[in-house]
Amino acid sequence: MSSENPYRFQTRVVNIGHVPLGGDNPVRVQSMTNTDTLDTRSTVSQAIRMIEAGCEYVRIAVPYMKETENLREIKNALRRQGYKTPIIADVHFKAEIAEVASTIAEKVRINPGNYLPKRVTRHASHANDPGVALELISDRLSPLLKICREHGTAIRIGVNHGSLSERIMNLYGDTPLGMAESALEFARICESHSFHDLVFSIKASNIRMMIAANRLLAEKMHEAGMNYPIHLGVTEAGAGEDGRIKSAIGIGSLLADGIGDTIRVSLTEDPEAEIPAAYSILQSAGVRITKTEFIACPSCGRTQYNIQEALKNIQSKTSHLKGLKIAVMGCVVNGPGEMADAHYGFVGAGSGKIHLYKGQKLVRKNIDESLAVEAMIELIRESGDWVDEATI
Repeated sequence: MSSENPYRFQTRVVNIGHVPLGGDNPVRVQSMTNTDTLDTRSTVSQAIRMIEAGCEYVRIAVPYMKETENLREIKNALRRQGYKTPIIADVHFKAEIAEVASTIAEKVRINPGNYLPKRVTRHASHANDPGVALELISDRLSPLLKICREHGTAIRIGVNHGSLSERIMNLYGDTPLGMAESALEFARICESHSFHDLVFSIKASNIRMMIAANRLLAEKMHEAGMNYPIHLGVTEAGAGEDGRIKSAIGIGSLLADGIGDTIRVSLTEDPEAEIPAAYSILQSAGVRITKTEFIACPSCGRTQYNIQEALKNIQSKTSHLKGLKIAVMGCVVNGPGEMADAHYGFVGAGSGKIHLYKGQKLVRKNIDESLAVEAMIELIRESGDWVDEATI
């Protein structure tokens, strides 16, 4: 278990450039460019926007060899401009592309579904002999592992629900078990070559499938004595509110289980828009605190002050106080109990009156609501928790 989060599945640390993943490191945020990888200027510009929004790993698609070769130009351009964020090469098809990409990027993503030709799967002599199939995969994977070891490149074994191999489908069907086994058998092959710089991902657009498969993966890893970091994401989540809600349910459910070391919120929007959504999910799940957290009740007939206006005012003045939990509650009936873990509380106490709390202690009573927000700020200052925004 992690010392920072006792509920987090303790994974090994995998170094991806200078940004380590897993162990007690923060849950990392990543995204993927959607420009033409042959367009160096556009890809570099978009990557910079992602990085400045808080992206910690930049993933770039390399569908063919010419895009792979241009990846070096993109990386060099970023480094010349002072951006050292690790680059992940997203490889889907040919093993040869992964081998070249692994000499450039700090990490490569490969899809197990593409490492055994369908003609081999369909061959009668191999159909019921998993040993033969795994030996063929091992032979095809071996050169990549050698190159990655030489260059210090990590590998993400990326299983997608929509691209399971025909052999896995024949063995397990379209199931969470099939997705988990697709990843685990590749890990076992890598381990047979003494290669351990691995990251898993199991993604699906079906949230229930994604959650079930990742829970099963973590369970089977624990049983097998494996502890590789896990990348979380809901594929094809969509855009706007729908995409964010789907991602929050899928990713957030697993983070609450203690599963997950890096996340990508896949939105049909500019990739830099994914980053704030990702940090909001991490904050709400309580695994990475990057801003002030506000606890506020919806109010009811017991509320006798303008709680909506008060919340807006408090947020506008304290949203830079990273790590603080501030509660804005309608009344004293449920307010103090519901804000039990807040650092400060702003609680309705009657017609136009406010009580202020520090933790669970009532420290100021019956303040007029027109003065209460400034009184809250003063309390935070007096308690030593205030930081001027200009100094951040």
